[in-house]
Amino acid sequence: MNIILFGPPGAGKGTQAKFLVKILDNFQVSTGDMLRDEIKKDTDIGKKIISYMNEGKFVEDEIVNSLMKKVVFDSSRKGKLIFDGYPRTIEQAKNLDLLLTESNQQIDFIFFLNVNKETIIKRIEKRKVEEKRGDDDLDTILKRYDTYLKTTSPVLDYYSSKQNFYKLNGNLEIDQINKQIRDFLKL
Repeated sequence: MNIILFGPPGAGKGTQAKFLVKILDNFQVSTGDMLRDEIKKDTDIGKKIISYMNEGKFVEDEIVNSLMKKVVFDSSRKGKLIFDGYPRTIEQAKNLDLLLTESNQQIDFIFFLNVNKETIIKRIEKRKVEEKRGDDDLDTILKRYDTYLKTTSPVLDYYSSKQNFYKLNGNLEIDQINKQIRDFLKL
């Protein structure tokens, strides 16, 4: 089963993706991890990515979509993808639809983690200490949050009308969010 976890930076998408990977034996597809990997490799794409991230901007759709194509067409992961942080724009959502159609796949569940700004700030501050993530500077995160609200509002509209869309209270504790997801998945 393919699942999209949708929500602002710090909403808990990665945490929930890891939970789903364990219970479903699926693969986490984290655009953040993919982008950080390109930065670590110090590729030309990685250098572009870091400039976007440092400015609190989303990375160009063209870059993200090209990285995503490799994942969707990986036959060992077919029907077992947990999308964490993708898609973030209408172009990315349409690209994902196209890739899934071309690879004879579909999205089974879309979970929107609805989280308020205060909860996100607390989580980011905690994550910065625990995970030592360089992209978790509070000012950068707040810029990314504001960009998220502007950029992804149309994506939320795009998905919220679908029958497989579920809005979750992302302000709850991790285990309570896990339970909401398990209930929808009937696990």
